[in-house]
Amino acid sequence: MSRIILYDYYRSSACYRVRIALNLKGIEYEKRPVNLLESEQRSDDYRSLNPEGLVPMLEIDGHRLTQSMAILTYLDSRYPTPPLIPAMAPERAHVGEMAMIVACDIHPLNNLRVLKYLKTELGHSQEEVDGWYAHWIREGLGALEKIASPKAGKFLVGDMPTAADVFLVPQLYNARRFNVPVDDFPTLLRAEENANRIEAFAAAHPDRQEVPA
Repeated sequence: MSRIILYDYYRSSACYRVRIALNLKGIEYEKRPVNLLESEQRSDDYRSLNPEGLVPMLEIDGHRLTQSMAILTYLDSRYPTPPLIPAMAPERAHVGEMAMIVACDIHPLNNLRVLKYLKTELGHSQEEVDGWYAHWIREGLGALEKIASPKAGKFLVGDMPTAADVFLVPQLYNARRFNVPVDDFPTLLRAEENANRIEAFAAAHPDRQEVPA
């Protein structure tokens, strides 16, 4: 069997999601760091593998997969235990909508390249950039709290982690890193607390990754 390789940056929330999923499924993999602060993702060598020039990228079964939701979907099909995406259509859609609130409505507005563009190209102050970041995190997490709470248990859906929790935990990590208050979201915090008790989540945390030199 060919090696499974994750092109990874330790503090990327999208990479964090994939690390959690790989860990939950007990998949052994090799990490190849891509230092975003040094713009290694834009190098010709990396773009020859991933033309979009972003992380994560997962080499698996002869494929180069990008975009964290696409990677999780592939992993769930290839390694179905434990399932991260429910089989039944209503639950599948519910998990999907919550994951995509993070992936589509919060993260793209707040990732490193957007924050850099706001500051360097558009001339916004650090205070304005931080305000932008906090606004979109709280908008998204507020909606996620309301959508999750009716069906939540220990996790965002019932008492087992799903892809929704895999997306939530890195986003809450990012919120705290930028000093955004999250105490108004008790459902999300409960799910995060229970998730982080699982070694697969804990081992994926940025503080437990190798930091690029």
